[in-house]
Amino acid sequence: MVIQGRCVSSGDVALICRLIAEHPSWHRTRLSRHLCTLWQWRNAKGRLKDMACRSLLLKLERAGHITLPPRRRPANNHLRHRSCRDVAHHAGPVEAALGELMPITVGPAHEPEHRALFESVLSRYHYLGYTGTVGENVKYLAFDRDGHPLACVLFGSAAWTVAPRDAFIGWDAGARRRHLHLVTNNMRFLILPWVRVAHLASHVLGRVARRLSDDWRERYGHPIVLVETFVERGRFAGTCYRAANWTCVGQTTGRTRNDREHAIRTPVKDVYLYPLTRAFRRELCADG
Repeated sequence: MVIQGRCVSSGDVALICRLIAEHPSWHRTRLSRHLCTLWQWRNAKGRLKDMACRSLLLKLERAGHITLPPRRRPANNHLRHRSCRDVAHHAGPVEAALGELMPITVGPAHEPEHRALFESVLSRYHYLGYTGTVGENVKYLAFDRDGHPLACVLFGSAAWTVAPRDAFIGWDAGARRRHLHLVTNNMRFLILPWVRVAHLASHVLGRVARRLSDDWRERYGHPIVLVETFVERGRFAGTCYRAANWTCVGQTTGRTRNDREHAIRTPVKDVYLYPLTRAFRRELCADG
């Protein structure tokens, strides 16, 4: 099995069952950290991939392969399902030429007040909402010259398998497993609803693309080589992505990752890609 981007063998499952049986006093966090240490499962900065391992354990339990020790406290990620608190922000109409808003500031939402603003506007105004992220992710906010928010952009973990993307790269299963962490997914992109500025969306996408890999390396210790996004065909035309030189490489099948009966359950989406390096194929298909 491949779970959380890691191959899990029958021997791995047997090891987990043995650890649970031999250490009945261990809580789930201790189990996951011990496994990360045994497997040398670390990110590019050397930190244990504890959250990924806990997700792996939960998926094994749901599939009936293991039985985890009882929870000792509510799951830490229950906070992800809270309603994001409202944060006061400028919401007056912005209708101007792009140049009239310059200089536009685009940067990661690292500061607590920026993170809170990001979560508030995305959950309130994006049609998919926002309840939080897991795994590696970077959040961006764009402000006009007066400090008024214009847009927010969220990048997170890439989809495990996407046929048109994988064909465009030239990936086989092994190369995808080795290098998927070098791809990120543009999960959310929101121009705030009162902002009506021609070319703003493609401008923000371009600004973010120029700094995304460096920001990712600073935070997680590795670069980003390729960016993907999925545009729901019945809802959007993908105009801003095309204007920002993203390439549409095909469409999704409309099936979810848990769809074992091959029935269409989600809207078909166009798959757009944006390479951040000229040698992206060589980097994403490299051995070792």
